[in-house]
Amino acid sequence: MRLSPDGNKIAYMVAIKRPNQSGTAIALHDLSNNKRSYLAFTDDKEYRFSDLVWANNQYLLVDVVYPQLRKGLLVNEYRLLKLNVINKKMTGTLSASFLNDLHYVPNVQSVILDLLPNEPDHFLIEIGGRMYNAEPSVVKISLKDGEREQYVQMPYEDVRGWLTDQQGNVRIATARNKDEYTIYQVPANNKSIKDFTKLWSYQAFSEDVITPLGFAKNPNILYVQAYHQGYLAVFKVDLSSNDKQLQLVQDANKRDLTGKMRYSNKIGDYVGKGNTYWHPQAKAFKQELDSALPNLRNRIISSSLDENRYVLYSTSDTNAGVYFLGDKTTGSLSKIANKYNELKPSLMAEKQKLSYQARDGLKIDAYLTLPLGDKQKNLPTVIFPHGGPISFDNDDFDYWTQFFANRGYAVFQMNFRGSYGYGYDFMHQGIQAWGQSMQDDVEDGTRWLIKQGIADPQKICIVGSSYGGYAALMGTVKTPDLYQCAISFAGISDIEKLVKSHKKFIGYEIAKKQIGEDRNQLWDNSPLKYVDKITTPILLIHGDKDRSVKIEQSEDMFQALQSADKQVNYLPLPDANHYLSNAQDRLKAFQAMEDFLRQYL
Repeated sequence: MRLSPDGNKIAYMVAIKRPNQSGTAIALHDLSNNKRSYLAFTDDKEYRFSDLVWANNQYLLVDVVYPQLRKGLLVNEYRLLKLNVINKKMTGTLSASFLNDLHYVPNVQSVILDLLPNEPDHFLIEIGGRMYNAEPSVVKISLKDGEREQYVQMPYEDVRGWLTDQQGNVRIATARNKDEYTIYQVPANNKSIKDFTKLWSYQAFSEDVITPLGFAKNPNILYVQAYHQGYLAVFKVDLSSNDKQLQLVQDANKRDLTGKMRYSNKIGDYVGKGNTYWHPQAKAFKQELDSALPNLRNRIISSSLDENRYVLYSTSDTNAGVYFLGDKTTGSLSKIANKYNELKPSLMAEKQKLSYQARDGLKIDAYLTLPLGDKQKNLPTVIFPHGGPISFDNDDFDYWTQFFANRGYAVFQMNFRGSYGYGYDFMHQGIQAWGQSMQDDVEDGTRWLIKQGIADPQKICIVGSSYGGYAALMGTVKTPDLYQCAISFAGISDIEKLVKSHKKFIGYEIAKKQIGEDRNQLWDNSPLKYVDKITTPILLIHGDKDRSVKIEQSEDMFQALQSADKQVNYLPLPDANHYLSNAQDRLKAFQAMEDFLRQYL
């Protein structure tokens, strides 16, 4: 949901399911007359709406994603369309003359750099193709005709991203050469890399990382993210000073401070990050919201330019999510809609936060979800490691967990080493540790759950998607007697092939540093190598339009298992992506998982 700058309209994406029509619509709720209307629709089979944002009170900018084959490579194409909410016409944001002037057509054309609130008829984008060796350039685009108003000429081939100040001026360039990042201060004339001022440089996945986050209203004050006592925190730095000293703004008390930065137009400064606020006024208002809606995780996801009206999204482990419209002038908070109408809180199971010790003594946080009912011991259990792997599980609602719990299974999720949010040392222990210590953490969690008497040792299935799918497959290799079945959705079976698949992309050096580049070691930690040793029944599910993990990862595993006469089921999903964005794909996948779990647990 997105609130218009004047606070009078709410635009949102909504699932449509009718006898002859299924997909996603962009809808509009006019608060002035309480009327709702549909503006655009996609069946989600090829084209998918991934995001929307108000450019001004008349136009929505819509990010559209679709799969494409480029020179034999499977990629996602991203396009930015403008949607007139008055006449419901949707057109491209870039003019034909602009696109014709590019040296090549970049697959990513939807990165909004700055909406330019002081120039509501223009916005800035980052886009490649302007110069042969520079990716990307910054361009100012007219909403009226899609023509470029100006190029911000910054010919430097290693730049990967830019940052503007609150006045709309390009001020920061982030460059990367292989696995080394450099942060530059951009000069006012924007003409030559020679005039750029180097601020910081660091290696990927090092403790020296400094990430620019945004400028205060004062154009000399830059907020950055860096490590403080081993954990990510927010600092500010005065770029006009000689020493560029980092000053701590906020940390998270022995945790990484995560989430998006929160800027207040009214206050004229950043006031928080994620759900943590440091400005007294913003902090006090957040406390009021939490008092009004206790036992929920409350997040302001959109607000009017004057911040008098806002959309609040509230959720918890047992609440699938509800949207509220807030009005500061009246002090009111009114419900707009549930995220999932049919998922009643009474159907949901609570998540318990637990912890256990890995074999080397490292503390691992975990979440246990028990099915509703009186039985809490000796349960059929789903071990559910997360994807990423630099990601994390928390006590928010997630539909995978609630589905399994609803079908009578205990669900155990662990933040194994390498997970995000636990500081530098914890994250770094997951670098190049696929199939090794990270996998041991999953095994140790499973054995701990058995020892506690919660999991029936004869009824345990390991399930995961993406990296979690890899962990599920690797679990059948390293601990064949621990799991009675395994489910891998979009999982990796050959990590040597995974790293190699990045070779023609700009993230290749990062992939090698994160996962590894020793081909022998990568193959040694690939489930595909050990097919002959696998005795566990396996279900593979994969979308053939997956651009994050190629479907060949599951196809190769299926063919090898089938040739070795192993117990394996395979469900390829035509036109499905890595995220099961299409509702019909989700239903097929979850029906297959339910049938498989019923058979083996």
